Amino acid sequence: MSTYGVSVLGADLKTLVDTAQAADRAGFDAAWTSEFYSRSGSISMAAMAGRTQRCRLGSSIMYGIGRSPLVLATEARDLDELSGGRVVLGLGNGTKRMMSDWHSVADTSAPALRMEELVPLIRRIWNLHEGPVRHEGRFYHMNLVPTGELEPPQRTVPIVTAGVRPRMCEVAGRVADGLAGHPLFTTTYVEEIVRPAIAKGAAHAGRDPGEVELISMVICAIHDDPEVARREAAQQIAFYSSVKSYDTVLDVNGFTAQGAAIREAFGRRDLPAMFAAVTDDMIDTMAVAGTAEQVRAGLKRYEGVLDHIMLYSPSMGLTPQRVQQNLDSMIRECAPAAGGEGSG
Repeated sequence: MSTYGVSVLGADLKTLVDTAQAADRAGFDAAWTSEFYSRSGSISMAAMAGRTQRCRLGSSIMYGIGRSPLVLATEARDLDELSGGRVVLGLGNGTKRMMSDWHSVADTSAPALRMEELVPLIRRIWNLHEGPVRHEGRFYHMNLVPTGELEPPQRTVPIVTAGVRPRMCEVAGRVADGLAGHPLFTTTYVEEIVRPAIAKGAAHAGRDPGEVELISMVICAIHDDPEVARREAAQQIAFYSSVKSYDTVLDVNGFTAQGAAIREAFGRRDLPAMFAAVTDDMIDTMAVAGTAEQVRAGLKRYEGVLDHIMLYSPSMGLTPQRVQQNLDSMIRECAPAAGGEGSG
């Protein structure tokens, strides 16, 4: 059975933490925080740790670039201690432009290889009690020698890696405990592209693909007027579809023409035309939107396809107040039944 989580957003840290606490109390398996140029994933998780009791706390995602492997390892270890062993470290590279323009990364080549080098290195740092870490790789160089005795970690923090295209999805199968999927993921894309890519990566590493938890955001909008909810979902779909990196998802689902129209409108900075280019079948395939009853029914199509369904509110073109209203509705209306799935 699939578990459910919530991607918590907030205009400020207090609102974000309040939302995480509400999700925890409602019985959700996990609360996830993101990271952008306006929000730190690690600080958000620390704030959430103090106000939640049971749910997993995940980053979906923190940037694997911009922090050294040592900083990533120590932040995750401290966060896990702070939360009582509930952290899931979700890592991603972002787009190549983010890597270069936001994080001053000179070499943006081979992002999959970068992640495949980073994840095992973080785990080696967690196990520094076993001996020095001497690493000379393509992207990372480390000579870390402990100056005293170290205790082994009380728990191995799970690491999930972000992926959209097949090669990045394969990374999760090779080195990670899970895959953090994109809000544009559809059941078709997961079954035809993502799961085979994870299996290919797992086979390369001699692993069982069943060990890799498949997690993905699902765009979710609840409103008494279903057309309002559908329009909100369409705006978020348009926002992501304007990024050429996600063409693969659109193409597999038969939305190549819509993607071209969205990007053309985006190039003219014509937001109304961009939103209007999202067709009804795109909304039906790439989001769950409508009344609370319609959303609960729509989410069932992801059960058994995703291991963990992360409810994700649209924010493109919405006021912070409306985003929070939608988050509150999702938590209230889509909470797991009492006695349902626990944390995994």
